[in-house]
Amino acid sequence: MLAPARDVQIAREAVLHGADAVYIGAPRFGARAAAGNSVEDIRQLVEFAHVYGVRVYVTLNTILYDEELSDVKALAPQLCHIGVDAFIVQDMAFLEMDLPPISLHASTQMDNRTAEKVKWLKELGFQQVVLARELSLKDIQAIHHAVPDVALEAFVHGATCVSYNGQCYASQYCFGRSANRGECAQFCRLPFDLVDAEGRVVSDSHSGEPVRQRHLLSLRDMNRSDDLEAMMDAGVTSFKIEGRLKDATYVKNVTAFYRQRIDDIIARRADEFQRSSIGISSVDFVPQLDRSFNRGFSSYFLTGRQQNMVQLCSPKSTGQFVGHVKDIRRNCFTVSSTVSFTNGDGLCFIDANGNLQGFRINRVEGNCLYPKDMPAGLLPRLRLYRNYDQAFVTKLSHPTATRRIPVSWTLHEVQAPSLAPATSSSQSPSSAEASACGVEDNATGTIAVRLDSVDGISAEMQFTLPLAEARTSQRENISRQLSRLGDTPFLADRVDVQFSSDWFIPSSLLSDWRRQLVRLLLDKRLLSYSPPAPFRAEHPSEGGRLSSSLSYRANVSNHLSRTFYKKCGATSIEPAFELCEDQKARQRTLMTLKYCPKYELGLCGQSIPGLSLRSSDGRLFPLRFDCKHCLVEVMSPKSANT
Repeated sequence: MLAPARDVQIAREAVLHGADAVYIGAPRFGARAAAGNSVEDIRQLVEFAHVYGVRVYVTLNTILYDEELSDVKALAPQLCHIGVDAFIVQDMAFLEMDLPPISLHASTQMDNRTAEKVKWLKELGFQQVVLARELSLKDIQAIHHAVPDVALEAFVHGATCVSYNGQCYASQYCFGRSANRGECAQFCRLPFDLVDAEGRVVSDSHSGEPVRQRHLLSLRDMNRSDDLEAMMDAGVTSFKIEGRLKDATYVKNVTAFYRQRIDDIIARRADEFQRSSIGISSVDFVPQLDRSFNRGFSSYFLTGRQQNMVQLCSPKSTGQFVGHVKDIRRNCFTVSSTVSFTNGDGLCFIDANGNLQGFRINRVEGNCLYPKDMPAGLLPRLRLYRNYDQAFVTKLSHPTATRRIPVSWTLHEVQAPSLAPATSSSQSPSSAEASACGVEDNATGTIAVRLDSVDGISAEMQFTLPLAEARTSQRENISRQLSRLGDTPFLADRVDVQFSSDWFIPSSLLSDWRRQLVRLLLDKRLLSYSPPAPFRAEHPSEGGRLSSSLSYRANVSNHLSRTFYKKCGATSIEPAFELCEDQKARQRTLMTLKYCPKYELGLCGQSIPGLSLRSSDGRLFPLRFDCKHCLVEVMSPKSANT
């Protein structure tokens, strides 16, 4: 399970709540420009995560400009040196750089939707491929069968881009902010009219209402929590949660939820599946996906084409359905609901005009809610949603999880004790402790103490000390002292004392042994950590299965990626859209969709000439339909003046 992290603190929470891997942005060059982190912060994360066998992937998945290549070449070795496990990349310039050994993952920005593409990436040396969100279970299974030795990663939760990733240029065209540069302005979340060639607004066949200023491209969030086992069977080995701009409460809740779901499957099918990290995560709340930010849920195309993929009324979070409005009073209203409300909750509803309306609750008295201001349009029987859960957010703002690696202690004598005179050594039992324990005589011996973690990594030390035989059993105290592992990553599930006699060992000495062994085991865990196989690039002998002519949609933005594609047989290479001087001089494809607005609105099969999206500023973005392949292209206006 791969969890997102905006910063190192959120990444730590992802680890504690059960992630097997985290992905995080470097200082620059990540597909979320607002989520960068320093090399030193990432180093601290690596040290923390690797104790649990959790992998750290760094996103370097923007397209690169020539003037940035030297900075990337300088940054990459620093990240390798601190022990990151992989780079997630889009730009083929990385294949022309002299990188230290590092695993490379093919970002979803590379538009990985065919077995042929994945096989080609494997030939280039990519160890893991992030698949296009649009693929079905059948598609994923076909890719896995064709290329079984490549790890396949698929999204399972979070916000969903409506265009194939890496193939969206709308933000760059309209706002000068490139999605391929981590600066997406979310053109797809804007409202549009759907108009025909005559400029008439088309009606939704389901409601009969004109599609006017509706959020036609704003997809619901992905939720594939019910499909995890089917995805495992199809060949997915890494489940990716979207959300590198989300806060800690979101990451905690979603990570914990998927951890529990995945663990349930592994428990039933332990002979087939196993986790890639170690440690038992315990959370003190009940994870619920609908209590975190969401626009409503969809499994997208995983089980085939379906309607209700978009939230037409708003791109904002609707959250959790909490009941119906019962009746309206002067300054409050009652709710028919089984959930508990809290002062400060944020609620919303869809009004009679199909718009999302939100408001905040000031006071709660049973099922009677007093908003700050009574919202216009609130009517009896309307469905009510909670998009800000004050109690849940407050709960998750505090520490909510621990992650512990089961360990066992073993103590035994290496050297049999020999009688010796009492000593004043600082390691001798105090007279008070000895008297309390009924010490009979003193001897010198050597005790071996071993600490074993459940995955077979061990630490052992030997201690020579004066020993005294006690009149009462010491095993309970030894077990209690060694089990006090506090805020370490470990949890003692067994303490095995293999002494020939009940030797008295002071509690202070046991505490010191515990600290030394824990430190040693931590060091050994880090030293024994095995990263993924390093990257080894080999240009494919068949020329990369590329067309000899590459358009702007190949996203070639620097001389190194141009060199790469020339080696693969390309003879004509157009610059990336961001570098095209004539961005608005001719009509281009701005987005490529598998989602179809006509199908969503029940208009599939109807011939409606000249369908276009009309933005609020009057610009027309023509839609081009390829019904044979169920694809839709959003085109730029025919000229800069339209």
